[in-house]
Amino acid sequence: MGKNKKIIIAGPCAIETKMQFFETIESIYHDIDMIRCGVWKARTSPYSYSGQGEKALEWIQDAQEKYKICCAIEIGTLNHLNLALKYQIRHFWIGARTTGNPFAVEEISQNLKNKNVEIWIKNPIFPDLQLWIGAIERFKKNKTNSIKLIHRGFFLENSKKYRNQPRWDLLKKIQKKYPKIPIICDPSHISGKRTLIKGICEKALKQKVDGLMIEVHQKPNKALSDSQQQLSPKKFKKLLINLGLK
Repeated sequence: MGKNKKIIIAGPCAIETKMQFFETIESIYHDIDMIRCGVWKARTSPYSYSGQGEKALEWIQDAQEKYKICCAIEIGTLNHLNLALKYQIRHFWIGARTTGNPFAVEEISQNLKNKNVEIWIKNPIFPDLQLWIGAIERFKKNKTNSIKLIHRGFFLENSKKYRNQPRWDLLKKIQKKYPKIPIICDPSHISGKRTLIKGICEKALKQKVDGLMIEVHQKPNKALSDSQQQLSPKKFKKLLINLGLK
């Protein structure tokens, strides 16, 4: 990867069907470095769509073989990890809710020790920098092979414009503390609205993040989760062009 190359990760918030998943990949895989895909969704409501589970892991394995591109998924439990490893998935992220759970982070990090995998650690939901640092240090202590960080914004009760406030000041602090760990910005979860994604991307690139992770769905308005913040493949490609990344 060149000195000025940004890591581009994109894909659906959640895998809904094999057709939806493959159609989305087909539309974007030439323009990205890795596919993001939701298998298990940590939803606030038990009645919200929570993913396809192990069935989706089979589809991911097929996609990695067909398109020769790696896929990354969120894991929140040791069971998630063990199932994913069985299907040859080697890139994982720890979601904002899980980052705030030291017991879960410790268990997952211990079981990743010396494994040939990569872990991405999202900032916690609330603007608690020490909680984020604690999760990072647990993976470092347990000798995780490769670590990246994901800046996805923070929930603030008085936030009106964005779903999650970017708090660029906290991003700067984490960059200063961990200058050698790549940081990916997730403008989809910060913005909460597709119309705001471009502006967040521009600000993130000015902050010298190492890449972007963007939700893309073949039919965003019909998505079963986060429909307002997902881009169509066409709008995603246009975004990359406008940002000078394609």
